[in-house]
Amino acid sequence: MNIEAKKSDLLSAFYFRHATKEFDPTKKISDEDFQFILEAGRLSPSSGGNEPWKFVVVQDSEFRKALAPHVSGAVRSLPTSSHFVIILARKGLTHGHSYLLEQLTQVKGMPIEVYKSMEPAYAQFYDDLHLNSERELLDWSSKQTYLAMGNMMTAAAHIGVDSCPIEGFDMDAVTELLDKKGLLGNDEFGLSVMTAFGYRSSQPKRAKTRRRMEDIVQFV
Repeated sequence: MNIEAKKSDLLSAFYFRHATKEFDPTKKISDEDFQFILEAGRLSPSSGGNEPWKFVVVQDSEFRKALAPHVSGAVRSLPTSSHFVIILARKGLTHGHSYLLEQLTQVKGMPIEVYKSMEPAYAQFYDDLHLNSERELLDWSSKQTYLAMGNMMTAAAHIGVDSCPIEGFDMDAVTELLDKKGLLGNDEFGLSVMTAFGYRSSQPKRAKTRRRMEDIVQFV
């Protein structure tokens, strides 16, 4: 495939994607296709390569029913989607956190002596972010989970699978449900965002609309 064909293919996926509010409950995403979508999330970029996310795939019907009263943004998509993903964000990630040490030295393969030599730079990096509270640290991790969510939705659209990002939920109530099921670890994670995946039950009523390129881009 030449470069122009590749560009056209990718843009076609963006034009195909729309926020699908209701899915066809009779159509299910294959295991192979959903693994492809998850892999797009796993390979997503993150600040410092920290990967501050966890993808909770909610397939249990009873848990979906328990979630339903607390997820106003998914009234139709939660019961009809083939796969429903709750994306969690790691809490408290700042210089000196044990998870970051493990991530850099064990996952990324950085020699411990290199890590130690870089510690002043890492400390300065986190100081410059001005993340002065647990909430600000969670929000910073959550921003990165949106990169993973965006890549997962694009990957889905690329293979003809629909999706819908969801922010309409009761943070406290859903957090309590997740905690009761032991999905937040030892207070390691906080709720970030949700995404439903499946196949649209009907076509969009209008073509995709966006502001003009010249309205949103400025070269300086």
